[in-house]
Amino acid sequence: MTAREAAAGREIKEQNALITGQELARMGDIGPCELVEGRIVPMSPTKIQHGRLESRLARILSAFVEAQSLGEVMSGEVGIYVQRNPDTIRAADLLFISRQRLAQATPDDFLDVAPELVVEIVSPSDRWAEIRRKLREYFATGVNAVLVVEPGEQMISFFHSPTGVEEFALGDTLVMPEILPGFKLVVADLFE
Repeated sequence: MTAREAAAGREIKEQNALITGQELARMGDIGPCELVEGRIVPMSPTKIQHGRLESRLARILSAFVEAQSLGEVMSGEVGIYVQRNPDTIRAADLLFISRQRLAQATPDDFLDVAPELVVEIVSPSDRWAEIRRKLREYFATGVNAVLVVEPGEQMISFFHSPTGVEEFALGDTLVMPEILPGFKLVVADLFE
């Protein structure tokens, strides 16, 4: 075996090596990605419509959560541990976490405590099989509800479990009394 072949073999082995969430965090800003079963999975930057919806919904949720002093709304592909050994860290578009749960989180790391609510905004390249997988992962880790925002359909699916869902279209008002009592969102206002 030549030195070149040995180096190529080491490179392939290193590329196949699993990493932990802590190792990913130490890498710094490597661009949008998730860690799936110990492997880095690159993500594409979002497009205008996705960014607009994420920003609007973050403002609406934040205004309500802050006025009620309930906790925090976070946006921008927040890393959430959904599995350990090998680690899987999902990048949530938005999330709501209560003050009580946030107090239990490890500072300066990816979120290692399940938030109450996760919001996923569907991109044109997203496959429903992958969205369903994320739903199962979020609920398995203790997330109470997931909103799946579908820009193309102009609707919001409110998942109470991986299979329990309510759909809200343009003429509807989204409420989540078990997560955010008193919160109301006129769906048409989000998509205007």
